[in-house]
Amino acid sequence: MADLTQEEWISKLKSDNNAVILDVRTPMEVAQGVIPDAIHIDIHRGQGFVYEVDQLDKNKSYFVYCKVGGRSGQACAIMNRLGFEKTYNLLGGFSAWQGEVSYL
Repeated sequence: MADLTQEEWISKLKSDNNAVILDVRTPMEVAQGVIPDAIHIDIHRGQGFVYEVDQLDKNKSYFVYCKVGGRSGQACAIMNRLGFEKTYNLLGGFSAWQGEVSYL
């Protein structure tokens, strides 16, 4: 897992053809907007989160975010224990996001 600033996160994301953006916030938080192309798996689902994440392709790179960076750091740690090698936590999370936002 690597903790990246928004600038580093975006740069690495753009240069990775195998990237997946993962939003681990609650549905109420997601309703406030998401980073475009993100998939959503709520970390508060506990074992349900672990089960869903474990179904993802472990060969891809995962760019993970939450509201401020804490839960996404936990998600990256869980993913690393499950065998994911490339997880990148967005420092500051969605609250500090200066890029494009879309709404589901």
